[in-house]
Amino acid sequence: MGATPYSLVYGMDAVLPVELRIPSQRVMMEAGLPEFEWAQARYQELHMIDEKRLKVLYHVQRYQRLVEKAFKKKVRIRDVKKGDLVVKFDRAPVYDHRGKFRPNSLGPFIVNEVLFGKAVRLLDQNGETSTEPINLDQLKKYYA
Repeated sequence: MGATPYSLVYGMDAVLPVELRIPSQRVMMEAGLPEFEWAQARYQELHMIDEKRLKVLYHVQRYQRLVEKAFKKKVRIRDVKKGDLVVKFDRAPVYDHRGKFRPNSLGPFIVNEVLFGKAVRLLDQNGETSTEPINLDQLKKYYA
C-alpha cells in the first residue's frame, strides 16, 4: 500500500521532535518557505550546531581539568631510593584464622634496585632478592 501505520491511523506522516527543532526539507515544504530561505535557515542551524559542539567540548575539557586538579590533591608522591626500608601491602585474599585482625603488610624490605616505570626490586632481611619487580603503589616507607 505504501503507507505507514501512523499515516493510516492519523491521516498524516509522523514528524519527529528533532525535525521541529532542526527543520527538515519536508517540514519546510509544508510550511511553504521557498527553497532559498530553507537552505539559508538550514545552513544557519548547521552553523549553530558546530558552535554548540565547541561549547560542549570546552565544558568537558574544563570539567576534566577540575577532576584532574581534585585527584592530584590527594596523590602522594612515593619517592624511594636504593637502600630505603619499605613495607609491602599484603592484598592477597589468603585464608587466615585471625580474620580481620591479620597484618595487612609484610616486611620490612630493603630497596635493592629502582626500575624505570615506578617499580622496584626488593631485598628481604635475609638478603634474598625478589625475582619480580613491585610497583610503588604497593609499598610504603618504613621508619625504624
